[in-house]
Amino acid sequence: MPNSTASRLAEIENDGYTIIENVMSAELMTRIRAELEPYCQGEYLGRNNFEGTHTERVYALLAKAPSIAEIIEHPTTLALIDQLLPKNFLLSAALSILVHPGETPQPFHYDDGIAGLPVYKPRPRFGVSTIWAFDDFTATNGATEVIPGSHRWAEDREPREAEAIKVLMPAGSVVVFDGALIHRGGANTSNTDRLAITPQYCNPGLRQIENMVLSVPPSIAGHYSERIQNMLGYNIIEPSFMGYVDGVHPRRLIDSSYQGRKYRPELPPS
Repeated sequence: MPNSTASRLAEIENDGYTIIENVMSAELMTRIRAELEPYCQGEYLGRNNFEGTHTERVYALLAKAPSIAEIIEHPTTLALIDQLLPKNFLLSAALSILVHPGETPQPFHYDDGIAGLPVYKPRPRFGVSTIWAFDDFTATNGATEVIPGSHRWAEDREPREAEAIKVLMPAGSVVVFDGALIHRGGANTSNTDRLAITPQYCNPGLRQIENMVLSVPPSIAGHYSERIQNMLGYNIIEPSFMGYVDGVHPRRLIDSSYQGRKYRPELPPS
């Protein structure tokens, strides 16, 4: 691995996160902003203090803003995630977060908790999250706040305000972090908006946070790369067959020429 990749992986192992500056082009940021604009008209603000009552979140992004694919499968972040998660990892969530002035801090949380199951920290890594900055992340406009090293904490250790640090980075940058790292969106005490997009990835055997094969149905998924299709869930875990649809590979839903195991239709009633 290149030294830069190795050093970033070491930062994630030690601190829980790494910041990669200036990896997204201005042209791509402009294109994505234009695709998001119809969905960010101030009509659908958050429903609670986690979503943010002064924040607009757009879900199912690959069904609404196709250029998002270019950051979801960006080679700079995938070079890390390919080392951090098992083969065939999935896209667990992908949403934009537009934080308006007056927003308060989110509750502290981590992204890869397994609801309803007795699986506690510290434990093996379940997921990796990324947050891409479309505006400068500053000390006053709602920059993400992280607690370094908290991905290795015991489940019952509570975060303290004084332990959090702000992720300050210029627009076009990305922070990559362990799914168990405690973090939150910060307060926006400025007079400007702060836009970010957060693709989150998970172990292939886990349920995705967003139901991707319904959010991005076959008619849309078929236009994306095979890598994106696999991350959405149009794949199986090999050498097993977890993820099949009616006994066949889900690729049959988006690729009529797929030559895997043939489908055997049900026999008509006698």
